[in-house]
Amino acid sequence: MHMKLRPISDIEIDENTKVRELTSQMLASGGFTAKKLGLACDIVRRMLHDRECTIFLSFPACIISTGTRGVIRKLVEEKLVDAIVTTCGTLDHDLARVWKKYYHGDFLMDDADLHRKGINRLGNILIPNESYGVVLEQKMQPILDELYRSGGKNMSSRELANEFGLRVRDRKSILYWAAKNKIPVYVPGITDGAFGSQLWLFKQQHSDFNLDVMKDEQELADIVFSAKRTGAIMIGGGISKHHVIWWNQFKGGLEYAVYLTTAEEWDGSLSGARLREAVSWGKVKENAQYTTVEGDATITLPMLVASVLPVGRPGRH
Repeated sequence: MHMKLRPISDIEIDENTKVRELTSQMLASGGFTAKKLGLACDIVRRMLHDRECTIFLSFPACIISTGTRGVIRKLVEEKLVDAIVTTCGTLDHDLARVWKKYYHGDFLMDDADLHRKGINRLGNILIPNESYGVVLEQKMQPILDELYRSGGKNMSSRELANEFGLRVRDRKSILYWAAKNKIPVYVPGITDGAFGSQLWLFKQQHSDFNLDVMKDEQELADIVFSAKRTGAIMIGGGISKHHVIWWNQFKGGLEYAVYLTTAEEWDGSLSGARLREAVSWGKVKENAQYTTVEGDATITLPMLVASVLPVGRPGRH
């Protein structure tokens, strides 16, 4: 059988090359992960142009300790996504960085020495105790008390994220922009981090204070079942990725999906699972437009977002 072949094209760059032009050339280059990133940019543009597509964004907390926080914030600030699913540490890092600074470090530092100095290492990011647990307790407890006194005794993770976003008033904060633009933030693992520990601590003195995780689930169900079509930009795996694809299986799967990961497939983890595996579960449609891009999201995500930003989301908001 004669097979129609498409020739590869060299990437041609100079000092005037724009990111969007570069990622388009990557798609045409035929080469390895560059082609996958180019395809991811193309798929994200299509879901942004689909006015009947509800877009989910999922990501883990680790990248919020880095400057990639600003890339996530831009997606929220420009209203390019409709719902966020993330981990508890996102609340930790986003809020902590509102009030304190994080610092440059190195992967090969002496961790025992750092521990003695009260400095926590997250990869090559340094987080002093006073920039994390200490400041979160100082700032969170008065806000929780204010919410409690105003009737907030049984709150969902989305309601908590929104209330804190309304109060931080910092334009570099993801939670600030999510609250301002009415983009819900869901944290299914709300107790797994410093934010969750502060909720537990608050409950020690307020026994009638509780978390309503089922309210989050009902809202996610409502979003999925009311959507004409759904798409997702997923960074990393774990509970945030799984919650997005899990709920979307109940409407027949995602129509668009882009997944950025560094994990290996052979260990059977969800982080390593490529999107083609999700097709077997009905979490991504058989005829969906999807791709998995292997690589560090602190590199691939800024390129992806810079590439699609000029397109925007016309007529959606």
